[in-house]
Amino acid sequence: MRPQRLVDVLTLVALVLLGMSAYLPWTTVNDETFKGYDLTRAPVFLAAAGVVAVIVTKLAGTALRRVLAVLVVLLGVLAVVVAFQVRPGLEELTRLRPALALGTDSFAITTGPAPWFALAGGAALVAAGLVAVLTAHRWRRATARYERDPAASPADQWKAIDAGEDPTL
Repeated sequence: MRPQRLVDVLTLVALVLLGMSAYLPWTTVNDETFKGYDLTRAPVFLAAAGVVAVIVTKLAGTALRRVLAVLVVLLGVLAVVVAFQVRPGLEELTRLRPALALGTDSFAITTGPAPWFALAGGAALVAAGLVAVLTAHRWRRATARYERDPAASPADQWKAIDAGEDPTL
């Protein structure tokens, strides 16, 4: 698989995993489920930013590709940090759903699968960024097929059109 396609696939995998982490249970307290998007919106925004950065690398030169690839690595690292750090305590959860404070004195807090999806998505973003940094010099450039020859004067271009030639080729 070409490196450019590998980066695309890894970024798409990261988008799916980080998006799923927003809609899967992150934490459960006494049968009350908190989805990832209830607790933090960071994974979704990090995935969207990573996808935009990878799309822009298609249009950029080698130096800007490397800068954007380093940005994708940092976005992936942030997603991993979010997966490890977002562990809300009981006081934060009762602030989100005040009904938890009423009722019982014992609370059972369990972690759902969403942090693992966020962790895997962050790792996929890191891998995409690393592949892009290491292979940016081998990627194909954006096509210049329809750009005019800067050395040709407008009169030369009109002459080419009159002769039946396409001056953009």
